[in-house]
Amino acid sequence: REFEAEIRFYSGDDPLDVWERYIKWTEQTFPGGGKDGNLAAVLERAVRALHGQQRYYKDPRYLNLWLKFGDCCNEPLDLYSYLRSQEIGTTLALLYITWAEALEARGSFRKADLIFQEGLQRKAEPLDKLQAHHKQFQARVSRQTLLALEESPGGDNMGLLEIAEPQRSSLADLKGRGKKKVRAPISRVGDAVKATNPNSQPLAPLQLSNTPSFAVFDENSLSGPDFPTLTAESWPAPPVPRAKENELSAGPWNSGR
Repeated sequence: REFEAEIRFYSGDDPLDVWERYIKWTEQTFPGGGKDGNLAAVLERAVRALHGQQRYYKDPRYLNLWLKFGDCCNEPLDLYSYLRSQEIGTTLALLYITWAEALEARGSFRKADLIFQEGLQRKAEPLDKLQAHHKQFQARVSRQTLLALEESPGGDNMGLLEIAEPQRSSLADLKGRGKKKVRAPISRVGDAVKATNPNSQPLAPLQLSNTPSFAVFDENSLSGPDFPTLTAESWPAPPVPRAKENELSAGPWNSGR
């Protein structure tokens, strides 16, 4: 009641401060969340009340409020796209770190790297924190690449590096060879080529390209190719939160039998 009264009759110059304290109090009072805490409703009211106030677009408190609201949405990636289209938090490293981690959790490693590169290109602050998270992301992807190669040393698993061997054509037309005795052609691929040709030289070991499957940002290089960018989408309104639980409206208790 005290917070609701302060929000209703607030006359200061920083309404974000009231909402931030209200949200922190809710999180501490109801650490388990749920219906009693009603945190999602408070976050939704906060972003709607402060919507359009551009003075907060570069404020870490405002971005943190939006990111918490994103946890209550069915599709947080839509919310991150909305924030970028509105230039909310685009100068802060936290936006790109949170966005890239959400993409990485879904296996979209290339898109996650593009988000990191966009933040590095914009020199989002703190820049050293963004660079550290980007390097940790690269290390995790490298480990997964090595694990994929160890599980399939023959190259059957395409994995992150997308290595493939030539394959036979399925359901292709066969043309006979020879005039007196017609024989079906045989097209051998892979290890079968070496097995059927004993005079051939042993195949050289497969050399993996040093070029990663995605562009790696080098902060020490002053020149280089342009950064690939993701196409910004226009979002007229923020995404809606998850569907709320069915609740009965208040009414007189002695009206029914």
